[in-house]
Amino acid sequence: MLGSTTDRRYTTVAITIHWVIALSIIALLIAGLVMSEDDLLDKAMRFKVIQLHKSLGLTVLVLSLARLLWRLTHKPPALPATMAGWEKFAATATHWAFYGLMFALPLTGWALVSTSSWGLPTFWFGLFEWPHLPILSTLADKKPANDLFGETHEILAYIMIALIFLHFGAAMKHYLWNRDDVLSRMLPFLKPLKSKAPS
Repeated sequence: MLGSTTDRRYTTVAITIHWVIALSIIALLIAGLVMSEDDLLDKAMRFKVIQLHKSLGLTVLVLSLARLLWRLTHKPPALPATMAGWEKFAATATHWAFYGLMFALPLTGWALVSTSSWGLPTFWFGLFEWPHLPILSTLADKKPANDLFGETHEILAYIMIALIFLHFGAAMKHYLWNRDDVLSRMLPFLKPLKSKAPS
């Protein structure tokens, strides 16, 4: 069912939002790395990639708010009882770190665009213009703020990459080593492996 969490899996809404955000973030990180290389794109293609990057980033911001509201109103399935206390703490800390980054990255990107000396508009997937942040876009000297937001945005992006690898590694550990249902809670079609026979 869409709105009910079982003991063993997330709701369909939570699963859908999770994967849309996850795939968008991966695309954003790839686009960001490509944009950082000056010789990979010509001017026209760079503009298109930048607009796509901004559109996806703002989408992640809105979806992250929706996901947080859903999370606060729908209790997630409990972690396996076999997990050690430190593992549960690490899982919870990583979970909330993702939430922090899912807001911080789009917001610093929005601030970066709003303080850019280029003054380029943001068109959300070509459908409408997304406004700049009013306070920042009216600064007399935008460069210090732009440099700060640019550096912060880049650092947060690398932290996100590290967290994704950590998250993936933990998921694989649960699936291949622990053989519990942690991964299948977000991938309902994936059945947990059979428990290893005692040695």
